[in-house]
Amino acid sequence: MKIFTDEELAQILDKDIFRRISAAADKLGVECYVVGGYVRDIFLERRSNDIDVVVVGSGIEVASELKQMLGRKAHLTVFRNFGTAQVKWGDTEVEFVGARKESYSHDSRKPAVENGTLEDDQNRRDFTINAMAICLNKERFGELVDPFDGIYDLEDGIICTPLDPDITFSDDPLRMMRCVRFATQLNFIIEDETFDALERNAERIRIVSGERIKDELNKIMMTATPSRGFVDLQRSGLLNIILPELAALDIVETRNGRAHKNNFYHTLEVLDNVCSRTDNLWLRWAALMHDVGKTRSKRWDPLAGWTFHSHNIIGAKMVPTVFRRLMLPMDSKMKYVQKLVDLHMRPIVIADDVVTDSAVRRLMNDAGDDIDDLMILCEADITSKNQVRKKHFLENYRIVREKLADLKENDYKRLLQPCIDGNEIMEMFKLKPCREVGELKKVMKDAVLDNKVPNEREPLMKLLMEKAKAMGLTV
Repeated sequence: MKIFTDEELAQILDKDIFRRISAAADKLGVECYVVGGYVRDIFLERRSNDIDVVVVGSGIEVASELKQMLGRKAHLTVFRNFGTAQVKWGDTEVEFVGARKESYSHDSRKPAVENGTLEDDQNRRDFTINAMAICLNKERFGELVDPFDGIYDLEDGIICTPLDPDITFSDDPLRMMRCVRFATQLNFIIEDETFDALERNAERIRIVSGERIKDELNKIMMTATPSRGFVDLQRSGLLNIILPELAALDIVETRNGRAHKNNFYHTLEVLDNVCSRTDNLWLRWAALMHDVGKTRSKRWDPLAGWTFHSHNIIGAKMVPTVFRRLMLPMDSKMKYVQKLVDLHMRPIVIADDVVTDSAVRRLMNDAGDDIDDLMILCEADITSKNQVRKKHFLENYRIVREKLADLKENDYKRLLQPCIDGNEIMEMFKLKPCREVGELKKVMKDAVLDNKVPNEREPLMKLLMEKAKAMGLTV
């Protein structure tokens, strides 16, 4: 974070695009400012490609004038219903909007909009760090306009609203998600009064579409340590509304002096562990969802203590419901998350015992091309504070990975899929798709996976005929 003088800001903005915007605004005789994230990121010394410009007047007219100045290499798109315009020039995109003031009804995020001053426009901004503006007009080029001291909140690492946070969040409840997201992305703290308003207004998030919530959640998920965001969502009460399956894990029960771990904080630790190794958004979602089935599967056994049997299967069945509610893709990405949640206990079971070839071959067969991602998830899932047990698991995982590498090197798909398929079985025994065909396929597949017979036609055909005869089938 660095504080710049107006003269230094003028030097930073001394670029062709800003000088041309300045000339266009001056030609039309209107005030013009670069605002929002671009200004914030100047002080954070971060690269930003999002240039937002506010015009005290018509943003569309300034955008049109800029297009004329830039010539045929520039492309202008006008959104008259929203009073905005976009100019694309090479790799640069600039969004133009007229300064405005907004008023909201209680049951909608869509405001009534009217023309306003720069002050009106800054008043409607979500957070002080996003309400700063730098003048682009020639006479005041580089002058910072910061009525809410956003520069000092940036310096202190604080997220707070320009005006009353209750009004800010009630008017547009999506700002509550943005509040948590910015705090997570920037590693900032949410100011106390602002956080209290999150708690008071959490129920208002119900009027926001799942799609908009999903966008903010994904941005939180793609940060370096998304656990920070999910802790804030949980503490504020927002998580219980948008993702109650995860919020429900935040409980510890004790019976007869025996307590289970807090699976909410365990999940967040696993998520952060995964994030340290991959940018794969859907693997991060699998980490977030991997234990959601524990709330529904939890049982007390007087001998064994707390158990969570089949929580992976229950959790996998919960994935489509969560994805549908949050308008996440219901395609192969959902299936991928569901598969990893379902399989995430398998490597742990293998690693808790002697690592057999048969178990590894079955794991490879079931995980397929996602085996490496599954192993990342499972290694991240080792959060035990018992260093001896942790070392044991990691060593066995190393052995699992070695055996997986051998299978890959030897073309595991060819090795694990029996060379006699269901179509040939049906033709051989004059059968239609039925239970008997499934049984015959299973006998061969189990034999191959357990390495009892080589995946070759002659020994598999012998095994097939023996099983068929026992079932009363003839060729």
